[in-house]
Amino acid sequence: MKNQTILIIGAGLCGSLLALRMAQRGYKVQLIEKRPDLRTVDLGAGRSINLAFSDRGMKGMKLVGLEEKVKELCIPMVGRMIHDIEGNTFLSRYSGREEECINSISRTGLNALLLDEAEKMEHIALIFNHSCLDVDLENGIGKFHDEVNNREVLLKGDIVIGADGAGSALRKSMFLHKKFLFSFSQNFLTHGYKELTFPPAKDGGYLTEKGALHIWPRGENMVIALPNLDGSFTVTLFLNWNEGEYNFENLNTPDRVNEYFEKFYPDALELMPNLASEFFENPTGALGTVKCSPWSSYGKTLLMGDAAHAIVPFYGQGMNASFEDVVVFDEILNQYEGDWSKVFSAYEKERKKDTDAIADLALDNFHEMKAHTASALFQEKRKLETAFEKEFPLEYYSKYSLVTFNEDIPYSEAMKRGRAQDKAILNLLADGKINTNQTLRDQLELVKRETEEVLHDDAVAKNLI
Repeated sequence: MKNQTILIIGAGLCGSLLALRMAQRGYKVQLIEKRPDLRTVDLGAGRSINLAFSDRGMKGMKLVGLEEKVKELCIPMVGRMIHDIEGNTFLSRYSGREEECINSISRTGLNALLLDEAEKMEHIALIFNHSCLDVDLENGIGKFHDEVNNREVLLKGDIVIGADGAGSALRKSMFLHKKFLFSFSQNFLTHGYKELTFPPAKDGGYLTEKGALHIWPRGENMVIALPNLDGSFTVTLFLNWNEGEYNFENLNTPDRVNEYFEKFYPDALELMPNLASEFFENPTGALGTVKCSPWSSYGKTLLMGDAAHAIVPFYGQGMNASFEDVVVFDEILNQYEGDWSKVFSAYEKERKKDTDAIADLALDNFHEMKAHTASALFQEKRKLETAFEKEFPLEYYSKYSLVTFNEDIPYSEAMKRGRAQDKAILNLLADGKINTNQTLRDQLELVKRETEEVLHDDAVAKNLI
């Protein structure tokens, strides 16, 4: 057992995985959470978007030996089921390689699994109902409010890691510290989200296709639905806060809500017997991106997961990116263990460019999902990419595949190549340079050449700036 204590603020997904891994490495860990133990209380409905669990997240579970256990919580989804306004559907597969899919998983179920495993570790202390007030950055001391006993508590660690989400108390302490330059940005979307439900069928089955992520794209707004193990679907409405004919501000009566869904999501409405009650009982959540720098201070404190880089949920990579944080951190520890300043510095240098990239990709995907997925050009592009992946599985990976199914390719590299490929295919389709008279091989070679030209032009432009 290493004679050092790691204080981790936040027992959500990232903090719980990190605590488990650090205990496995021989450290003593105090894992502190402001909320009650989610395994013993009902935290309320409507407070969590279902998670899309994919290869980068699985890499984190493999690291701590939970690969097989997490599979029991997963429902595979092979693609996006697009629902148009007339109720027609179109399945856009995530990949032409049949084995590649993402998984719907319960945030609570996954978090509970990690907490159960952490609790088995002799050297992890789980402390709930303690809200972090601030952190003494130079001495590694956190001040907490014990919600049960209504008192202040000081907890000390050899290092303090903030895995306490987008509203991180540790990040706030860094921002207010004023003894080093700290950059911080928080940008909210004009849209919020509301969680709703498709209940299970009477026989316990599913009311619509289980093996897909369902999307109702409507230009500026959209609805998505992900399956749950009990036969229900978690449904999420993404809607502008206060602009447009319908928005969260003016959907203020049951009749108004039903009118909106009847007009834009009639086939979804048929599956939502509790729409009005859920709409007004469940909270409306905000969606935003957090970027900051540096992530560490004094070789004593470090930000990780959403505390360092919160993103919007539209690439299904928020949790996966946080789990990948733990994997990268573990790799850096293998190189520099014993020198926390060097570990923290090398970790941020290695990781920040990739978390910035997935933040930008998630914003891109927001616009793609709510509008472009319904367009004929986008669907033509996806059909072509799926055909490439099916026929030439070792030669072509779409941007989505590069991000989601190629966990050894950094997000930043996946973004650069993926964006170039997207631009290349759209240019070729728009110019009529790809047509049915060509073989699929000829089409692929055209796309490859055009992609390299785009990458070259982008590199030249970057060097000129």
